[in-house]
Amino acid sequence: MARYVLAIDQGTTSTRAIVYDQKLVPKATAQKEFKQYFPASGWVEHDAEEIWATVLSTVKAAIKKAGIKASEIASIGITNQRETVVVWDRKTGKPIHKAIVWQDRRTAEFCHALKAQGHEAIFTAKTGLLLDPYFSGTKLSWLLGKVKGARAKAEAGGLCFGTVDSFLIWRLTGGKVHATDATNASRTLLCNIHDGTWDDELLRILDVPAAMLPQIKDCAADFGVCDMALFGAAIPIGGVAGDQHAAMIGQACFAPGMMKSTYGTGCFALLNTGDTPVPSKNRMLTTIAYQLNGKRTYALEGAIFIAGAAVQWLRDGLKVIDKASESGKLAEAADPAQQVYLVPAFVGLGAPYWNAEARGALFGLTRGTTKKELAKAALEAVCYQTRDLLEAMKSDWGHDSKTVLRVDGGMTASDFTMQTLADLLDAPVDRPKNLETTALGAAYLAGLQAGLLPPPAQFAKSWKREKQFKPKMKPALREAKYAGWKTAVRKLLG
Repeated sequence: MARYVLAIDQGTTSTRAIVYDQKLVPKATAQKEFKQYFPASGWVEHDAEEIWATVLSTVKAAIKKAGIKASEIASIGITNQRETVVVWDRKTGKPIHKAIVWQDRRTAEFCHALKAQGHEAIFTAKTGLLLDPYFSGTKLSWLLGKVKGARAKAEAGGLCFGTVDSFLIWRLTGGKVHATDATNASRTLLCNIHDGTWDDELLRILDVPAAMLPQIKDCAADFGVCDMALFGAAIPIGGVAGDQHAAMIGQACFAPGMMKSTYGTGCFALLNTGDTPVPSKNRMLTTIAYQLNGKRTYALEGAIFIAGAAVQWLRDGLKVIDKASESGKLAEAADPAQQVYLVPAFVGLGAPYWNAEARGALFGLTRGTTKKELAKAALEAVCYQTRDLLEAMKSDWGHDSKTVLRVDGGMTASDFTMQTLADLLDAPVDRPKNLETTALGAAYLAGLQAGLLPPPAQFAKSWKREKQFKPKMKPALREAKYAGWKTAVRKLLG
């Protein structure tokens, strides 16, 4: 009997496959990194074929490590880096260009032109998003204009567009299914989040042919079955959600007012607003949190482009640390009298600033500044940016009660960072026992579709906290430090 579920967690720098039993206990994991391409300043690309190769190898390795047969897997769940654009030939399945990654800023001028033409209000009203290079639509439009003959071929139905989930579904099903889920669709600038459909007016503005778009489905749905030749069994694909939405599901944030924040390459915070899409006055995003049984649940989202990537920069760029895990210990040993601020706008600033041209800067350097202070500045930057998001969301949401923040992602393993986060937010921070909530969310969706797992309210009871960090910092110090951060950002933005 098929009693396992498998999650494919296709991230920005690596792909993981995790086999879970029917109690969502992980049995085996396999992970593989892939190459990042930077063809020009602010441009980021991936090779979709390489991503596909990592999916195949990690799934096979995880099944082997778990000591099970592929036929024992009841369902596959997919979670993916959002907004990354893949366009492929409908006949051959081959991508026509490298994937353009969510971090990529090449369409900044195009976004400015669209704003100048007065289009942003239309996009925001329909999609809940802003006209920023971060989202898929302008990347797709650029690619159709750049690759010779692409737009004409797309209009004739010869090309497929998809975010990474869609490309993987196509490949896994041998080209039989071209689909995406509501969460990934809601991040494209092409989907009307109020009715959950592709929007003809937005397609016309961006000059994107409707013939190349995937079918939009619930997060737990029938996405087809894997080609038998891939893993030795026709495994159903039953769950799909963009990484941040999957993390929200994995964190069991099913009630309005619940909030989660994921700290990976970037940082993404989502506040559940229930069945009502809340328009933002503070340049937050309104997005579909998840869609089950045809019912959409909405969230306010704030996106920080650089979180863990700042620690990677210390390691790989400046080479002041050998391992990311060293940053917390260094930060603890930093001179408290020095207040160094890193504004990590390496690829622009995300919410609530949305400045694609901004670039990173360090403030407050002295002759006494060492790698300890740099490490502290990098970790504190994540916390300051989270406070920016939280304050904007609370203003939009209209609730003054203190939110308990559920956190996940690699950076949350650092007690220093999580305590600093609680201190600067003046709010409790809950770290769950299972930090891999993104993959867990995908696995839950797959298990829900397969009938192995209970409905959301019952699943929520299984969430367990590993540690709660409570604020300890004196209010005067908290506000002084945050005021310094706001000054640093103002100086950066001129």
